[in-house]
Amino acid sequence: MLARLTAFALAIVGLAALRAQFDALTGLPLAVDRIWAMTAYFTILTNALLVAYLLAITKGWQISASRAAGVLVAIATVGILYHALLASQFPTEGLGWWADLGLHTVMPLGFAVWWLAFAPKHVRWSDVPQWLIWPAIYAAYALIRGQQTRAWAYPFLNADALGWPHVVRNIGALVVALVLLSLAIAALARILQSARPA
Repeated sequence: MLARLTAFALAIVGLAALRAQFDALTGLPLAVDRIWAMTAYFTILTNALLVAYLLAITKGWQISASRAAGVLVAIATVGILYHALLASQFPTEGLGWWADLGLHTVMPLGFAVWWLAFAPKHVRWSDVPQWLIWPAIYAAYALIRGQQTRAWAYPFLNADALGWPHVVRNIGALVVALVLLSLAIAALARILQSARPA
């Protein structure tokens, strides 16, 4: 019951942060334009996916250990990339600041705590490649969308400004970071699982 209640509370935070981000886009008067702009970002799509999972858990769905860890990899990537690379480049204020706080800090930390407390931990090393599928799908989508619209979601994917060789190197570095993060989470899950009483 506690797992479901905390999942619901975190889902509400996520929904509020997504709505705050929607409302902060005051330069786009039409709702459809705001939604289209928001769907360019890994942050928004990953948080929306996380909220869907949390609401399903609230309704009694039993998330698998591998899927929970995969979601943790994705939302942790949101928080780490933002605070390591993007926060200083895109300062926000007002409603935008609250949206950033919720999407990039509260949700990653909140789900990490939920995962530690409640998620099943019996993952296998062979699960790791599955956790990279969602970031890979997003990267392909972001590059195709950027190429078509000339509006790049993230500066490190901006092929117009950086050139494709630089973007490919950036993606390679991100792949290495994601693999290391995934291996660390898998190792932690296995340690926690082995420490549980039989």
